Amino acid sequence: MAETKTLIEIPDFVTVRELSDVMEVSPIDVIKKLMDNGIMANINQQIDFDTAAIVAEEMGYEAVSLAVEPEEEEDGLEQPIWKQILAAEEESDLVPRPPVVAMLGHVDHGKTSLLDIIRRTNVQSGEAGGITQHIGAYQVRHEGKLITFLDTPGHEAFTAMRARGAQATDIVILVIAADDGIMPQTREAIDHARAANVPIVVALNKMDLDTANQNLVMQQLAEIGLTPDEWDGDTLVIPVSAKIEEGLEDLLEAILLTAEDLDPRANPNASPTGTSLEARLEKGRGVMATLLVQNGTLRVGDTILAGSHFGRIKAMYNYGGLPVEEASPSTPVSVSGLNGIPIAGEQFVVVESERVARHLVDDQGQPTTDLDDRRAPVSLEEFFSRLQEGDTKSLNLVIKADVQGSLEPIVTSLERLNTEEVEIDILRSATGNITENDIMLAAASDAVVLGFNVGVDPAARAASSNEGVEINIYSIIYKLIEDVEKALKGMLAPVFKESIIGRAEVRQVFRIRSVGVVAGCYMRTGEARRNARARVIRDAELLYSGKIASLKHIQENVREVKTGFEFGVSIEGWTDFKSGDILEFFVVERANHE
Repeated sequence: MAETKTLIEIPDFVTVRELSDVMEVSPIDVIKKLMDNGIMANINQQIDFDTAAIVAEEMGYEAVSLAVEPEEEEDGLEQPIWKQILAAEEESDLVPRPPVVAMLGHVDHGKTSLLDIIRRTNVQSGEAGGITQHIGAYQVRHEGKLITFLDTPGHEAFTAMRARGAQATDIVILVIAADDGIMPQTREAIDHARAANVPIVVALNKMDLDTANQNLVMQQLAEIGLTPDEWDGDTLVIPVSAKIEEGLEDLLEAILLTAEDLDPRANPNASPTGTSLEARLEKGRGVMATLLVQNGTLRVGDTILAGSHFGRIKAMYNYGGLPVEEASPSTPVSVSGLNGIPIAGEQFVVVESERVARHLVDDQGQPTTDLDDRRAPVSLEEFFSRLQEGDTKSLNLVIKADVQGSLEPIVTSLERLNTEEVEIDILRSATGNITENDIMLAAASDAVVLGFNVGVDPAARAASSNEGVEINIYSIIYKLIEDVEKALKGMLAPVFKESIIGRAEVRQVFRIRSVGVVAGCYMRTGEARRNARARVIRDAELLYSGKIASLKHIQENVREVKTGFEFGVSIEGWTDFKSGDILEFFVVERANHE
């Protein structure tokens, strides 16, 4: 009688620990089986389905693939604005468009060289009249099909655009030097591409060098879940050399193959929308903005609105500097006519007229409330309410720890908190201080940053303030885990702190019939704000604390008063001011868990 094996379901990629949990065996036994098959893996390392199935079979199980529906995969992910617009289009109106590609990778691994070679060898000079200007993007034709390349500086720009609600890229080309392998910036680029849910094609550059080691790099890729196609994985790895111009045709072919699976489409007849890639002032032309059209067809004479800047398109040029009358989806163009320089990553829309655009900017401060109503950053305290409202099903985290020995138990403990209702998605886990790149990844992905026994770089601190990203620093592991668990269950109460912003001296007291008692003050240090609170201190004794009722400078209502100025202030519920009193102004802010 044939032996009946227990069926188990496992995903396309699974860690050794997860596989052992499914089979209810020791992780050590799984590692031993892997070693028997010539595979060295640690407990937290991912292996692909085929490898896991072999191990499972040898241990008396039959593995079947755990299918994941694309719709479920995207639940809780904030879609870029143009994709939200595209989702509302009728299926019959959509037509294929060229894929949009960005190159990411470690510094000096050859991103710029590859881009330059592809542009020089594939852009048709007759069509462009020669490359006469750089507009930050260009198109090449391969086997009769167009591909749009974004000439961005790297994953910082890629993620900064995502942080503003934009996502211009369909495919990421990850450039890795064959003599250097995976470096810190390579890992960051992978984190950013994965967080953006963008497919990755690896360009293994510098294959002409004697020190090139293709097998080592492919092993490194497999260890981080990018198993090469040659090893029965899903990641296309293309050996190339920018120096001797080899492998470029294969790379373009890989892009088109990936694009076939993606099937990028758009409605060329819709109202035009897309992303601002870059902008600059040019002598004799004014503001020249590079735009990537993502839906609709942009035409000369259209009035566009990008953030707080707008204008009627006076002229439009393609990537070769030639004037064009219109631009279809996935086409990069440089346009003149805007009244200012839009920020890279700003979404643009076409409006009826400059009068309408001016009205939208003046009245709302944004293009339209329905197209640019970006969500407030998530926090641990607010996560449960978002979960209850159905805004998200995933708590995105960026985790930094002092040493690997601390990082692994934190990641393992957090992964155990996953349930059917909510998933913890760790976008990045690494050692070292919290950096600006960590903050930008968190901002782009609605993530919270957790640190264990680490510092925060000054640039990261400034970025967290600008982007509204919450940083939580811990010195005890169980407290970190406990706070995340409480966030999932809605039990984590927000913590508030007071920040003193200024001190003033009362010089004179006025009684005004229509206003009440006003203290005439001199601002000694810092500033006073209309939306702040104030303490009344007399002879080093606190007398009262309350909200500011009015703030005036030379009889005019003002929002703030800086050091060295005289002003008048009244405080709700207090009238007994005396000359010589000290007023201490402060604001109450939600504190990070540090």
